[in-house]
Amino acid sequence: MPPVVVVTGASAGVGRAVARAYGRRGAKVALLARGEKGLAAAAEDVREAGGTPLELPADVAEFAQVDVAAARAEEELGPIDVWVNVAFSSVFARFSDVKPEEYRRVTEVTYLGFVHGAMAALARMKPRDAGTIVQVGSALAYRGIPLQSAYCGAKHAIQGFNEALRCELLHEHSGIRTTMVQLPAVNTPQFTWLLSRLPEHAQPVPPIYQPELAARAVLHAADHPRRREYWVGTSTAATLLANAVAPGLLDRYLARTGFGAQQTGQPQRPSQPANLWEPADGPRGFDYGAHGEFDQQAKARDVQPVLSRHHGAVAAGLTASVLAAVQLLRRTSAKDIRPAKGSQHGVVAAVAGQLLRRTAKSRRVVKKGRR
Repeated sequence: MPPVVVVTGASAGVGRAVARAYGRRGAKVALLARGEKGLAAAAEDVREAGGTPLELPADVAEFAQVDVAAARAEEELGPIDVWVNVAFSSVFARFSDVKPEEYRRVTEVTYLGFVHGAMAALARMKPRDAGTIVQVGSALAYRGIPLQSAYCGAKHAIQGFNEALRCELLHEHSGIRTTMVQLPAVNTPQFTWLLSRLPEHAQPVPPIYQPELAARAVLHAADHPRRREYWVGTSTAATLLANAVAPGLLDRYLARTGFGAQQTGQPQRPSQPANLWEPADGPRGFDYGAHGEFDQQAKARDVQPVLSRHHGAVAAGLTASVLAAVQLLRRTSAKDIRPAKGSQHGVVAAVAGQLLRRTAKSRRVVKKGRR
């Protein structure tokens, strides 16, 4: 029997890519989103890929709409096997430039939308004691960056919520699994249609990845949900590791580079739509698809997700590599380490350089004291 999968935020971006990937598996895919034109195009994608689509217009910020959509999915497609929470919204602006009602709306869609999805899924999975919930997160669930305070806050909230839910399911010895996928910067239409008060056009912090890479990770997580979470992309792993080691230094680095790295250098278009309150792919809009406007810079593949899936086999090699890297860092002058502008890989280099300088300074102080 083909699986029954529900995808929120299915009309564009990562949600659209996930829906299409499940279509290639021949799955029955319930598509939740607000945008009618985007939903219709997503349904056609699933159908052409070999799956069975079901369009379910819904605003995930409203639990009643999500619950009705879940009921329809089971009535028309069958028992839900996998629920994938993707839908989100955001505002690109300094915190002081975001209005209270906009902050509330971002939180309701991005955080409460995941809560509502999980509630609707669990209400139907618990009687069967079976099913999987995949929360599509971000590196920003751990590491806040400037100009996206509302989004970062919501993603941090999802992280805490999912951990609490997972603990409860483990306590109950439940057959239901929940896992989280932390994504890097992805080339999606969000930079074309999100509300922005930046002087220049918004962009993802490089390196940028294509939504299909994210979709493959989501499907893998749904197939192997016993792991509590998955990191996707070398930049995600590098950023989260640097944040765990030296968060204060990362604060200062992002304060210097985070503003420029999230803007293209081109003036913000006055005519750019803002889908915070109304969908940009609604009746008066058009279908935006899975990809954004950064195809030329975006990477379709990355070695990190492959290594992550086989992390046990790689552990011994990584241990040896880390030891070798430590020895190399000791021989390397901190001034030789230069972060690449706008790069998350540069974050690690910058942090490493500052750590080396602090270590060297501490050694000098100790030696001076011994004299």
